[in-house]
This record gives sequence, structure tokens and C-alpha cells, in this order.
Amino acid sequence: MLEPLKTLRLIFQEAADLHQSAQLLDLIVARVQAALGADVCSVYLLNEETSELVLMATRGLDASSVGKVRLPKGEGLVGQIARHQSLLNIPDAALHPAYRYFPETGEESFHSFLGAPIISFRRLLGVIVVQRAQREFFSDEEEAFLITVAAQLAGPIREILDKSPLITEQVADDDALQSNLKYKGVKGASGMAWGTLYWVSHTHQLSEAKEDYCDEPDAEIERFRDALSRAKQELRAGGERMQSSLPKDVQALFGVYRMIMEDKELAREIENHIQGGWNAETALRKTMESHARIFESMDDAYLRAKAEDIRHIGERVYASLMGNEKRAPLPTKGQVILIGRNISIADIAQFPAQRLAGLICTSGSSLSHLAILANALGIPAVMGIGEVKASLLHGREAVIDGYRAIVIFNPVANLRREYRKLAQQEKKLVSGLNELKDLPAMTPDGFRVKLMANTGLLADITPGLLHGAEGVGLYRSEIPFMVHESFPSEDEQVALYRSVLEAYAPRMVSMRTLDIGGDKPLPYYAITEDNPFLGWRGIRFSLDNTSIFLSQIRAMLKASSGLENLRILLPMVSQIEEVKAFRVLLDEALEQLRSDGEEVRCPEVGAMIEVPSVIHVIDQLSRYVQFVSIGSNDYTQYLMAVDRNNPKVSELYDWLNPAVLRSLHGMIKSARRYQLDVSLCGEMASDPAAVLLLIGMGLDMLSLSAYNLPKTKWVIRTVPKSECDKLLAKALKAENPKETRKMLEATLDRYGLGGLIRAGA
Repeated sequence: MLEPLKTLRLIFQEAADLHQSAQLLDLIVARVQAALGADVCSVYLLNEETSELVLMATRGLDASSVGKVRLPKGEGLVGQIARHQSLLNIPDAALHPAYRYFPETGEESFHSFLGAPIISFRRLLGVIVVQRAQREFFSDEEEAFLITVAAQLAGPIREILDKSPLITEQVADDDALQSNLKYKGVKGASGMAWGTLYWVSHTHQLSEAKEDYCDEPDAEIERFRDALSRAKQELRAGGERMQSSLPKDVQALFGVYRMIMEDKELAREIENHIQGGWNAETALRKTMESHARIFESMDDAYLRAKAEDIRHIGERVYASLMGNEKRAPLPTKGQVILIGRNISIADIAQFPAQRLAGLICTSGSSLSHLAILANALGIPAVMGIGEVKASLLHGREAVIDGYRAIVIFNPVANLRREYRKLAQQEKKLVSGLNELKDLPAMTPDGFRVKLMANTGLLADITPGLLHGAEGVGLYRSEIPFMVHESFPSEDEQVALYRSVLEAYAPRMVSMRTLDIGGDKPLPYYAITEDNPFLGWRGIRFSLDNTSIFLSQIRAMLKASSGLENLRILLPMVSQIEEVKAFRVLLDEALEQLRSDGEEVRCPEVGAMIEVPSVIHVIDQLSRYVQFVSIGSNDYTQYLMAVDRNNPKVSELYDWLNPAVLRSLHGMIKSARRYQLDVSLCGEMASDPAAVLLLIGMGLDMLSLSAYNLPKTKWVIRTVPKSECDKLLAKALKAENPKETRKMLEATLDRYGLGGLIRAGA
């Protein structure tokens, strides 16, 4: 009896030890061939750019044909399965009218043929085929087995394709490298470049530090402090080396790293672990990893990227603990492309800026400081391409297409020439962004939009100001709570809030009260729920923890004394009673502070519009608040009943869905009717296509990350509001978001802003 689940279990168990997608595909065909007792098992994957099915792994056919056999969708037996997305079982393949013979495979010896499509969430990924020498049908049980295997393996195979659409990692031997070896990654920085690859390797990996104890904690703490001091000095020296190459706002990124290194709370936590008996390496790893995981758990993409910065700092300090690393010599001439698993700002500082052509990182995100630095240097960067072999790539040539997040290793001559031509055109795309900093975000026909910054870290303050932020539209007060080992004291909160309010004064700062739960857990206050996004989060948690909430309100009021640029924003409001309950606490906090002699004023109060129920009571809400801020991420999620973090349904999450657009439009008009200021934060504010519609809705305040401010301003200053009004009218009548996005992207192209789409603005 065939046991597909047992076969799948074996595949997944063995896959845990693999590092390359080609190895996983080889494992799949080997296991399926053995389970079915077939002579051949092969996997063909779809190249979505060319609509070709490419033989990517086989057990039984000639191995040299892998990567070479290509079938247009619809041609051959494999192409027929792909076109019709249905199983094909025939006793003699050569007699079928769609049969196509490839002599290089040696498949003429095999007659019976069974193939099934590999489909994931309506997307065709490829085809899996088994063959035997006998002329006979495969049994019903064997058909059911292959269908089950194809369905269960669709998820892992989709991950492979998303990392590298052309899975061509296979090479003849360890010294061979295929020409035009193509990888797809994540957009880091736009641009085109070519150069010689330099693999940035780190001898010492913090993640590999073994747990160990120490006998003399005091001596170990001193050892840690010395290593931290050396790491700070190395970083300072690197910043000085790059000073002439970077604008002042980007030089601040070195300051961000220094701030993390100088965080007393972080150092204290490491030293507490050492006092508990761990050695410095273990204490460092435990602390940095726990902080990185906190950021990784967050829903906001910008904050998730902070985990990379935390880990980079840990690596620098660990390298200092372990001693100097040995590096390969830099190529003596020509442009250099840095590639590695973890490239930090400090790594880049080791290389001459004038010779640095681009960056390739096997991990990482588009919002990491590495990507921001690449943008500032004007060099392309592609992140998260997945595992590649250092020994094959170091010293080879590569071209980078930062717009499409594609890297091509070992490019042929005509491809290099084509990229040189594209690079000339690309220079026109990025010119002018720096000049926008001090200009207003105003459309050509006079509609003015205020661009505010999202922040939650002191490290974000300077970039926000230097990119032209007109205030803070969303200060995430939960971040300090999440990186502490316990609830921060009122005095600690006052000092933190004051630093933000002072930095932006007299510009307004909207401070959101504690918003934990859902994707934002507190490490020292566990909340276990079956459905956390519909549970005890936001203002619900705060109102149920009155002393914590009252302390935070008092801290915000004290921090704003004399500055008067504070606005308090309430998260996850779903009913009027929650705002009224907050008002009682606010009055109590004002009375307490005034009786203590504090000169405090009552700030403006706002509500986050995330739960759709609130839009139906906006008239009542307007009696208790002065402004509202639409949290586009949660608003879209709750309106569409889609968990955006669930890959099974995440494709349904789209703020350009007609239902979302109509709801937003109606809500904005209602808020205006009741004289409420309206702003919008979340990823929608950074989507160039969506910004056109928000302008059409008359929204005059957006809050977004400092990184995206210049690009959004460029959109606003380029497209007239009259054009946005027409686009909105069409979008409100559209039947699906794809239709709307296509229309909006065509408009951006027409106004010369198509590069913002390719660059992932």
C-alpha cells in the first residue's frame, strides 16, 4: 500500500538539513521515485517570465538535461498538464498527439507516463512526472499518491520560486559556474550595476556561539565592556572614512548603530546574564537574539527590519570579543559588488566608496539600514536572494538590476552591454529626489499634503527630520515597553517622550498609547489567546490595566510641559465607551499633576480608525476627539476579514480592493462633516499608486517611515489633484484591485514615475 503522508514526512525531515533549493528538488524526485517504484521521476518548474516549463530535477533521465529542457506552456505532455492544470495518465507516451521528444534526456526507453500539476493558491508552479519502461496505465492508487504529493509539496516549491524564479543552482562540479545564473531577491535600492564579486565573510558568527559558563563574572563583565568599547571605536572609524561619501542624514545611520551600542539597558541586560553565570559570548547572544525576536514579531515591516540592525551590532561586538577577522584581499582594480549573508554598515565602511558598485545580501529586507545606506550611496542593492555558494562566486562578475531585484552571476558579454545601456537611462530616474527635502508636498495644481513621520525609536528621529517630516503622525509608545525587561517607570517614560517632543517642537507629535497584543507581545507579560488580533489588545488592554495606563498618560503630559506639541492617539478603538473611559483617566491625570504643581495642558485627543465599526458612529466619536488616524494595515485586514500574515489568504489582502476604497472614501467624508482632522498611516501611505487615490479623496495628511518620505513627496509634487480625482472616480467603479492597480501604474508611468513601482517605493 502506498503511503503518501509517510513519504512526505521523510522528505520534510530530510529537507531540514538542506541548504539549497536544488537539493530539495533532488530529494523530492528521489523519494517519489522510490515510493512508486518508478523508473523516472522529474520536476518541471514554470518560468513565469517566459511561460516555459524547465526541467529542474530528475531521477532516471540524463542529469545533464537539467536546466536545458524547456517546454512552452501547452507544448508536449508536460505543457498539456500545465495548460489544463489536470492529471495525465497514459500507457505509451510516444503515441500521444502532444508528445514531444527530447533526445538529450534518454526518455525513449520509458513508455508509461503519469503527471500532475503543482498548484499553490491558484498559481501554477510546475509539473511532477513519473515514468516506467512498461506500457501500462498507472493505477488509481498511484494517481491519488501523486496528486497528494503534488498538493503537499506546492508550499515548499512556491518558496523556492519566490526566492529564485529561475532555479539554476545546479552546476557540473564545484569549480563550474553556469553563465547568466539568475537569482530573484527583495528590492533594496534601485539602480543597475556590474562588477567583480567580493564575498564578505565573517569568521565569527554570533548565532554559532556555544552556550558556556564563567567562573569569574566580574572579569567577564570587564572583558565584555572592553569588546564593546573596541566595537564602538571601529564603528566610529568607519563612519569617519565614509564621511565624505555620505550626506549628513545618512551619516546618522552610524549614529543609530552607536546608539544601540550605547544603550545602557541593553548593556545592563547582558551584564545581568553574566552575573547569572553565563560567559560574555552566551550573554551577548541571548540578549541580542531576544531583542531581535521582539522586532521580528511586529507586523510593521519597517520595525521588523530593526531586527537586522540588532543582529549586526551583536556580530560586531562578538567579533571584537573573539579577535580580529581575516579578510580576502580586495580586487586591485575595477568596480566591486559586495555579497554576503550578513553585510553591515561597518562592513561597507571597510571598502573605498568610489569603487563600490552594488550590494547583494542573501538575507535581509528592503527596509534595513543596509538598504537605506545603498540608496544614499546611489548604488543598487538586492536583499534576500537565498543561499548561494561563496566558493563559486567570489571574484566572479555579476550584474544587478535593483528595480526588479534580480542578480545575474557570470553574465555573458552582450548582457553586460545591455545593462550598461540601461544604467544610463536609470540615472535620470533618481535625479532630483534630494532636492525635494525642503519643498512642500504640494500637487502642481496647489493641493497641499502634510507628510509626517512614523517612529518609535530614538534612532528614527534624525532621519525623519532630515527627510523633511512635518511632525510625527504616529509615535509607537509600545516599543520602549517591548525592549525592556519590565514595565518602564514613569520617569523613564517622561525622559523618552520628552526627547521626541523636543526634537520635533514646535511640530506636532501624535503619541499612540500602549498598543500591545496581536503581533506585539510584551516579553514579561504573556498574553495567550486563540485569536489575538480580535482579543485583548490596544486600548482594551490599557483600560483593564488602569495603573499602567494612568502612569503612561501622566508621563506624556509631563513630557509635553512647556512644549505643547503633544497629541494623544488611542489605538484599536471599537466603541465610544472606550474613548469616554480614557477621558476620565485623562482628567484624573491632569488633576493629579496640577495638584502637584505641574503646569500641564490638556492635549488634543485622537482615535485610530482600525476597526470598521467606528466609522458608523463617527458622529458620536466627534464629541470626544479632535482628530482621527486611519491605520490602513489593520483597517484593510478587519474590513476584508483577511489575516495578512496567513499565506493561504494573504493575496486577498489589498487596500486597493473596491470595498476598502469605498469605505475609506466614505469615512473621510464623514470625518470632514464633523470637523475632525484626518490622517492615514500604514503601508498604504507608502504605496505610490495608493497615494494617487488618497489625494483624490482629499486626504491632506499622511504618516509614513522616513525612508519613504521623499518618494511619496515626489508623487504628490508630480501628479495634479485633478488627475487624482478622475482616477478615484474610476477606482470606485472597478470590480477588482488588479484592474485598479494597472490603471494607477499606467498613470505613474505616464508622469515618469514608473521607476518608483520598480524600485518598490
